[in-house]
Amino acid sequence: MKCFSRYLPYIFRPANTILSSSCHTEANVLPSGLLPSGQNKLGPWCSPTGSPAPLSCETGCGEGSWILVCRLLVPTQVSLLSMEEDIDTRKINNSFLRDHSYATEADIISTVEFNHTGELLATGDKGGRVVIFQREQESKNQIHRRGEYNVYSTFQSHEPEFDYLKSLEIEEKINKIRWLPQQNAAYFLLSTNDKTVKLWKVSERDKRPEGYNLKDEEGRLRDPATITTLRVPVLRPMDLMVEATPRRVFANAHTYHINSISVNSDYETYMSADDLRINLWNFEITNQSFNIVDIKPANMEELTEVITAAEFHPHHCNTFVYSSSKGTIRLCDMRASALCDRHTKFFEEPEDPSNRSFFSEIISSISDVKFSHSGRYIMTRDYLTVKVWDLNMENRPIETYQVHDYLRSKLCSLYENDCIFDKFECVWNGSDSVIMTGSYNNFFRMFDRNTKRDVTLEASRENSKPRAILKPRKVCVGGKRRKDEISVDSLDFSKKILHTAWHPSENIIAVAATNNLYIFQDKVN
Repeated sequence: MKCFSRYLPYIFRPANTILSSSCHTEANVLPSGLLPSGQNKLGPWCSPTGSPAPLSCETGCGEGSWILVCRLLVPTQVSLLSMEEDIDTRKINNSFLRDHSYATEADIISTVEFNHTGELLATGDKGGRVVIFQREQESKNQIHRRGEYNVYSTFQSHEPEFDYLKSLEIEEKINKIRWLPQQNAAYFLLSTNDKTVKLWKVSERDKRPEGYNLKDEEGRLRDPATITTLRVPVLRPMDLMVEATPRRVFANAHTYHINSISVNSDYETYMSADDLRINLWNFEITNQSFNIVDIKPANMEELTEVITAAEFHPHHCNTFVYSSSKGTIRLCDMRASALCDRHTKFFEEPEDPSNRSFFSEIISSISDVKFSHSGRYIMTRDYLTVKVWDLNMENRPIETYQVHDYLRSKLCSLYENDCIFDKFECVWNGSDSVIMTGSYNNFFRMFDRNTKRDVTLEASRENSKPRAILKPRKVCVGGKRRKDEISVDSLDFSKKILHTAWHPSENIIAVAATNNLYIFQDKVN
């Protein structure tokens, strides 16, 4: 039998960074025999007539169908795919578009996030790069083009590092990106790899100073003896330049790998979570953080669960939740105590003994947790389902949606190829009425909470023609397969949708598939 600790959150790779004096003596290698037991309210999602748009299993999500607006490619050199040009002769920012099959490991998108207005869309990849796409301003008023985005800025956020004390590499992969609300002309975002969180400022510059007294036009220092007159520097117009500069670097606070970051509603603090601890940071202080959750046992052999995700409440700055590999969710209140080891609420669904199997503990591990925009509900994603919890009811979820229950008979083979340990994310739409999450074969699922209908759609190059309407896909489990269905045995488990994002106020979604980013919008008749 495989050793479970090899996978439990592949998160369980040892930590790779030099720690601060407060934690450098801790052991960070988990036992080999580990086996766990078991601010502004957004407007409603509306149709052009102003009425809420229902979900239709036959036509997709919304009153019309979903259509592809553009496909963005993030290869070694970031490029934008213009879907309007011929597939054989297209040019992308004057660079050649390499085929999807040539994508390297570093090109795979690892996180996707809209900013608070939806005007910017950021992606991070395994190569440590952040690519920001901006919405086309002229397309905002054109209903059929309102979801078009172009490359706005790209920069290297993290570099690979090496911990010489432990002889371990620190990967440059971007685990999470979180935007801060815009306060001025500049944009700010947080990005993190396994060990270090960085605060980036993204700003525009279209003027440059000229006429220095102590420097010539080339920037070289002038001989003071040659200066006979005093000049007043002036600003001259220049081509627009987008600059990304690191304003803060928050490092040396995590023994294990960071899996979540979340900005507080006070916009003065944020938290970062790893496998065993959650730290609270102030944006102005980089050399000190407060440990608010610590589940590390005195004896590591007694460790039975790890933290898998954490998020602040969207309105109450004292409240946050975190999920575990046991399938439980804990709601904590920082007003109760400085160290939130004692939760305020504990959410757990009783297990049905008749459904228990060897894989029960693995598939119950929660990979993502999200507050609704209203703050009333919590959404969690485990391997097979998405669940919605009411903050006022702890004993069971109020809604459970089967994402790909047809894989239940395939768990053994999914365990053998490690797919059972994939970490799928989930997102709400702007009005909390629809849920979206990913699956295999580049499928992604949408669930309408009001009508209880669902739809399966596919993000693939084969149907990536401009304005192509997405056709609902169905998976055939057994028996006679219809023409428009795909057999469960034909699913490609190497193609998976792990990361998705939904525009905060419109029906525009971003779906990451390997090194491709698909932008879809609902079709308006």
